[in-house]
Amino acid sequence: MTFRSKKPFRIKIKAPISEWARTYDRRILHQDLMAAGIVTVLLIPQSLAYAMLAGLPPEVGLYSCILPLIAYGIFGSSRTMSVGPVAILSLMTAVAVRNLQLPNAEEMVMAAVTITLLVSMLLLLMGMFKLGFIANFLSHPVVTGFITASGIVILVSQIRYFFGVETGSKSTLETVIALISKLHDAHLITIALSIFTLALLVVPRLLGGRYLTRKSQGSGKWSLVGVGIMVKTLPVIAVILTTFIVWLMGLDQKGVAIVGSVPSGLPSMIHLSETLGYWSVDQWQDMLLSALLISIIGFVESISIAQTLAAKKRQRIEPDQELMGLGYANVCAGFSGGMPVAGGLSRSVVNFEAGAVTPMAGIFAAFGVSMVILFFTPLIYFLPKATLAATIVVSTLTLIDIRGFKRTWRYSRVDFASMFTTLFFTLFQGVEIGLLLGVSLSVLLHLYRTSKPHSAILGRVSGTEHFRNVERYDVETDPRLIALRVDESLYFANARYLEDRIYDLVADNTLVEHVILVCPAVNVIDASAIESLEAVNSRLIDRGVAFHLSEVKGPVMDQLQRSHLLKHLSGQVFMSQYQAWLALKKI
Repeated sequence: MTFRSKKPFRIKIKAPISEWARTYDRRILHQDLMAAGIVTVLLIPQSLAYAMLAGLPPEVGLYSCILPLIAYGIFGSSRTMSVGPVAILSLMTAVAVRNLQLPNAEEMVMAAVTITLLVSMLLLLMGMFKLGFIANFLSHPVVTGFITASGIVILVSQIRYFFGVETGSKSTLETVIALISKLHDAHLITIALSIFTLALLVVPRLLGGRYLTRKSQGSGKWSLVGVGIMVKTLPVIAVILTTFIVWLMGLDQKGVAIVGSVPSGLPSMIHLSETLGYWSVDQWQDMLLSALLISIIGFVESISIAQTLAAKKRQRIEPDQELMGLGYANVCAGFSGGMPVAGGLSRSVVNFEAGAVTPMAGIFAAFGVSMVILFFTPLIYFLPKATLAATIVVSTLTLIDIRGFKRTWRYSRVDFASMFTTLFFTLFQGVEIGLLLGVSLSVLLHLYRTSKPHSAILGRVSGTEHFRNVERYDVETDPRLIALRVDESLYFANARYLEDRIYDLVADNTLVEHVILVCPAVNVIDASAIESLEAVNSRLIDRGVAFHLSEVKGPVMDQLQRSHLLKHLSGQVFMSQYQAWLALKKI
């Protein structure tokens, strides 16, 4: 007897760079270099701002924009998405680190690095086992509620920098109360600088829509794309101007909070054993849950951005490869002392509009950030924290979707319930609890809705082969026949409901001789539902009623053939309801 040797399990590492690099030429190089230059300029203030939002030193944000961009450029499936720190993940990282209650900044950075490594591990595992579908459990109402609440939390957390007061790391409500109680201590120079920065960021955005576009097209000096890029790079202008003002007027000596010294030099690799071996079992559990939520939210945000941009160029995004690309990017972020990264909307749009053709633009941008870290960090010393806070606030305003709440309220009160629950608990109990409760409620509501599926008794539309709901149409019926259409797949949650529905119909009609279960909307019948159908068949036999099926889909019929139902079915299986009507009317 001979045995075939089993093939060893191998993990295939796919690198999309091998596909687009074949056609790389000088023209594409010029376009990617141009886009990289613009994105690099945008990355600097954003990375500093999001590091501050996460409660981490500014260099952590810069470190997250070097190796991760290179890794994603090699393994990511999107040609134009730009990865790096983003607002939502920065907030979630801040909450995760704060929950550990660590005594000093060094341990906080170590915790953020550990969470980043956990995020990378989870993303890679999901990519290897093709688990991208997990993100589907985050319904759109839950995501909208979570992102809107997160936007509000971010806004509240940054307002203290506008007034130059310290409120501490507290919940959203406590932060608001503390801020109100300390308004008398507000720093007037900081307020003036904040107003100036906000005006610099907001006013050109408002003018840059219709007015600047019309002017630019009329003068012929700027293209529409050029105006869009100019507006989106306003944070860089704000950083340069406010830094210069603080340095020139010595405002740091007058109480304006500044970034201060940022270490020069490229990031050094972490000592993995020292970092991972530092934490207790309880701390590992807390960080693992946070990392799971961060990885899912980061993937959902990134895949939506990647697919939107890819559709404009008729390109294709592979969700599982996107998991791998983000996983490798976070591996590099963790090993280089960075924070969790994902696709950033504003950076990706700028990268796209600036003419990026391949992920090489991101790799060039990584080298640009490296040059800044090596030679230009002293220029960041006088950068006011109020400027970074204003940058965060303006970018976060787009996250708050009030219209989404109004639309959902009008369309579905059930979906609004999950949306509002996510919003409420994210605001007042934290991002992790809010997200978990929102997902749990949406799943429970789905189970509730499908546990009582819509069903209809059908009658024949005169002179046709069509059958419709007797409560909606004037149709032909036969007192000896009950044709019940169920508009849902049959599974454990609604199997008993279907049983009771059929028993009640038979009990109310003493003339009935045939019950037909019409199944055009049934895509799955699980084991519990099979047992219920077998019980229905047996009970109807005892009452002298035949049980029939019609319009059963092929995959469902394959399931039924593996069960005992068809062997003991008292009636027949009809291809169409019209066929069942003709056959049973003659009996």
